[in-house]
Amino acid sequence: MTGIRALALACTLFAAACATSPFDSRAPATPAAPFDLSARVAVRYDGQAFSSGLRWRHAAGRDEIWLVSPVGQALVHIIDDGDGALLTSADKRQHRAASVEALTRQALGWELPVAHLKHWLRGAPVPGMATEALERDAAQRIVRLEQAGWRIVLGHEPPQDSKELPRRLDLSRGAHEIRLVIDAWRDEAAP
Repeated sequence: MTGIRALALACTLFAAACATSPFDSRAPATPAAPFDLSARVAVRYDGQAFSSGLRWRHAAGRDEIWLVSPVGQALVHIIDDGDGALLTSADKRQHRAASVEALTRQALGWELPVAHLKHWLRGAPVPGMATEALERDAAQRIVRLEQAGWRIVLGHEPPQDSKELPRRLDLSRGAHEIRLVIDAWRDEAAP
């Protein structure tokens, strides 16, 4: 009888272990640490293409993003303060939406997944969200990730250490593709 109980306990533990996916993050979502970055962005969507410089300041409860021309002129300025997102174009026209994702879809025709991207930029999955696939390199940095319907490929410079942030991100979802190349990154102290 003891052998049967031990076998039943082993089967129960095995079934419980199989029920939890190794990619399913159960940790609660946490805000991404503040940062300021400069990058280049190239987007392909619905048979169209767009490219520009990008400046993004992220702080607790506020994101401010500029899409800029090669000569530094602001093409688009986006502010998301938690109460909704506001986009102002170079001709001073304004668009509002509940989120940056909805706002960029509405005003630009393509989605910039800011809510998730602030984590992916750090080479990490979004906490509290299931991850469909995850691949690491020899230094244990994430190099491929699938989350929220997006496929993300993270490019690192030749490895110096395992904590290095990605230098390039290639995101795709359906026919929507975004390439982000980070030129400068600065962590900022929380206010």
